[in-house]
Amino acid sequence: MINRVVLVGRLTRDPELKRTASGNSVSTFTLALDNRQKNPDGSKSTSFISCVCFQLTADNVTKFTRKGSLVGVEGRLNQRSFTRADGTKGSVVEVLCDSVQFLESKSPSEGAGETPVFDDEPRVDEGKSNIENLDLPDDDLPF
Repeated sequence: MINRVVLVGRLTRDPELKRTASGNSVSTFTLALDNRQKNPDGSKSTSFISCVCFQLTADNVTKFTRKGSLVGVEGRLNQRSFTRADGTKGSVVEVLCDSVQFLESKSPSEGAGETPVFDDEPRVDEGKSNIENLDLPDDDLPF
């Protein structure tokens, strides 16, 4: 069975960060996606998809995105059932995100002078050298 979802859309509200009893981060947000199909009046049709992410991804989504941010998510669909406070049963389908990509940078007016801080060290591929360090004659280049 295959259960993979890849979506690109904008957040409809700021992500909401919660902590589990064991201290793990859980972030929830809703993505607005433009559909190919238009409404009968010719206007765009939009889908609203609930998303959930965990741990470091949840922390980073909450820290670096806000309402209107363009993101790409990759994950899987999950359906869960619950009982409301009035005793009725409900069901929700959501995307459990394995990966969230931030697809646009902050505008210059936002966070000017702010440098994002990540917990992980950047990876450097020692096996590849920089193109400026290559000693090639200009007539060997394909452009």
